[in-house]
Amino acid sequence: MAQKVVLKVLTMTDDKTKQKAIEAAADIFGVDSIAADMKEQKLIVIGMMDAVAVVKKLKKVGKVDLISVGPAKEEKKEEKKEEKKEEKKEEKKEEKKPEEPKK
Repeated sequence: MAQKVVLKVLTMTDDKTKQKAIEAAADIFGVDSIAADMKEQKLIVIGMMDAVAVVKKLKKVGKVDLISVGPAKEEKKEEKKEEKKEEKKEEKKEEKKPEEPKK
């Protein structure tokens, strides 16, 4: 199951350090996506990786605080909504079909 790791990179103040942080996180095995927020100095890493390995790698860029580690729920919610929509469409199609009289 994929996990979401939210980190605060205190040295991420300009584009150069932001790029270094993203490259360091991308270097870790199992990372699916990375999002950086310069305003709040946050880095969000999603994937099947070890949170300790992410922090250890990012310490080379600068001071890092681990804010939270949890399941990546956003992706699953979208998939469930799509599945429910498909099920409703199938049910409507079945209801529209008139039943043929049996002899």
